[in-house]
Amino acid sequence: MSKKDLIKRLKWYYPMEMIHAFITFPIMVVWLIFNKPLQEIVFILYGLALCIFILYQGQHYWKLKLYTLTGRSFDRTKNLTFFRKSKKINLVMIALVPLVLMLQLYLNDWSYNGNLIWWAVLANVFGMLEHINYYHTQLMVDNTSDINYLIRNRKLKTASLAKDLLENEI
Repeated sequence: MSKKDLIKRLKWYYPMEMIHAFITFPIMVVWLIFNKPLQEIVFILYGLALCIFILYQGQHYWKLKLYTLTGRSFDRTKNLTFFRKSKKINLVMIALVPLVLMLQLYLNDWSYNGNLIWWAVLANVFGMLEHINYYHTQLMVDNTSDINYLIRNRKLKTASLAKDLLENEI
């Protein structure tokens, strides 16, 4: 993808990630809190919090990539530190998912109510996949450049953030 095309893409892509981190998922949280008993939504709230936290990192990363491409300055060291710390926090949060599921089941006498538990599993898995997508392997294949890479190399790309952390630059 050319630099011009990448700039054009990031100008709409990072704001979309920001909308999901600051509006879409928080609206779901608020709706759940006001419409469901707390003991039924602990696991889904945790999954949504995981998603919000990782989507925040993603939108911040894409904003910084846009800044880099357009020559806007920012503190690279501070931001690399932010992403390294966030990656560790993500891993702790992901490791806690089974415990939060156990808490959810305990609060409901070891049973689950309706399909809300499945939505909760989906939210938690989505958060885990977002972590992989940003910090390990790019799972999102949503443009011709990514499709061509996949066809040519028969494998998914290393995530851009993973490369940047390895190279110690954004």
